[in-house]
Amino acid sequence: MNSLAEYFKNIYNNCGTIGLIYSCPDLMECIQQVGFLPLLESGIQGYAAESLMGEECRFTQFEDGSWEWPLWQWKGSVVREGCCVYGKFFAGKAGFISREWWPDFYNWRRSKNPVPEDGGIEDAILTTLRENGNMITRELRAACGFTGKNMRSKFDGYVGRLQMGTYIVTEDFVYPVDKHGREYGFGWSLLTTPERLLGKENCLCERTPEESYQRMVTHLSQLLPNATEKQINKLIK
Repeated sequence: MNSLAEYFKNIYNNCGTIGLIYSCPDLMECIQQVGFLPLLESGIQGYAAESLMGEECRFTQFEDGSWEWPLWQWKGSVVREGCCVYGKFFAGKAGFISREWWPDFYNWRRSKNPVPEDGGIEDAILTTLRENGNMITRELRAACGFTGKNMRSKFDGYVGRLQMGTYIVTEDFVYPVDKHGREYGFGWSLLTTPERLLGKENCLCERTPEESYQRMVTHLSQLLPNATEKQINKLIK
């Protein structure tokens, strides 16, 4: 196979499910089928929601500067539906994890990312988020005092590490509204904790972290027969 898109088309179409993605329901079904789905380029050819989009659903920019990107619009609906968890999980890049696979992913990542040290910056960020329930990124940044020059990138680094450690996830996306009441722009992530979003009981796993890790490796190796061991490890390490 030259790409995962071809793999899906040949395998899933034969069993009556999906091939390429043409709608939001297709995207939701794809996430359930594969368990782990990066949003954009992942380092493995074809393994990203963007790569699986039908041609007419790709990013399009118009002459007046406006744009249309169904995938970007659909991701909010997918997250609100509650069938998956979304965040920067794959080598610092965003993607979806089905609720079926989330406990194993959470189990493994938490074993490699201990609870932030009391009194540290990451602890302060988490405490602020937990106290408020959910916050858009810029509100959380201001509440934590990251308001000076060059503070945005530093704050984003801390939040990115907390997402990789499964301490923070995206609950929804919030968009500014123009004078006509229309949403515009790329939106802001509404952040929360996975325990608040899913319930603590839906994050726990009876397997050991190593068992969870091996289970994920086996699954992804079968899903991505052309991917190397190094590429797969990079996704879930």
